[in-house]
Amino acid sequence: MIKKILTSKKFYLSLLGFAVAGAGLLLLFDSVLMPAYTNYNEGITIPDVTQVSLEEAESILASYGLRYEVADRRANSAYPADYVIDQAPAPTKIVKPNRKIYLTVNTAIKPHVVVPNVENLSIRNAEIQLQNYGLKVGSRSYESSRFKNVILRQSIPEGTTVEKGTVVDLVVSDGLGNRMIEVPEITGLKLPEAQLKLREAGFRIEIRFQPAKDVPPNTVLDYSPKETKIIEGETLTLVISERFEAIEQIESSAINVDSTDNNQTTPPDSLDN
Repeated sequence: MIKKILTSKKFYLSLLGFAVAGAGLLLLFDSVLMPAYTNYNEGITIPDVTQVSLEEAESILASYGLRYEVADRRANSAYPADYVIDQAPAPTKIVKPNRKIYLTVNTAIKPHVVVPNVENLSIRNAEIQLQNYGLKVGSRSYESSRFKNVILRQSIPEGTTVEKGTVVDLVVSDGLGNRMIEVPEITGLKLPEAQLKLREAGFRIEIRFQPAKDVPPNTVLDYSPKETKIIEGETLTLVISERFEAIEQIESSAINVDSTDNNQTTPPDSLDN
């Protein structure tokens, strides 16, 4: 029975018919059905809708057969409220009809922050603190104070609510006081004691070591500037004793007499005669 079917012309003609029909269906699906479903060879160039109002952007996109969605709102002082400041996909891209375009729109309400307290901080720490709050560091002015590069005042008080990006000006200490301070007597003192006295008085200290005989190490030998009073916050340079290393004298060498010297009047061995 099976042998009879396999040797029948009608069987092979049927197979050929199925193959031709299958190829025809595949061609129909590929060239007609799929292009109709995916809008093959049909695309739209995205228009540029930035720097226009949201209402106008909506109208332009609709005329191109595109949809839109507001993906984000940001504050940008360069644009009026409800203006489009960005879009995705970008302009000139080719997309399918009815594609959704995502818009970033300028908000009418700017975000606000509370100004932190940066007084008594160093300049660097104050700047980092203000930037972390979304504020900008403005001008710096300097005033006399004994602690150098420390914030004395800020233009906007702590706890004030302001718009993000507001500028805060700073008043910074120059490290110098505004009064004359008497220099304490420190000559002959040990270094730690002298440092304590000078710092309590409001001076800065630099140290220079110098070898000294018959003086214990780490003793104040002198200081400069040699004034009885100087401005608060100025630097005093201390001359501090260190161990004196004695230098050994080089021993004299023996005197050599050259017996071959013809100018010698008395021969060395003439003394024996």
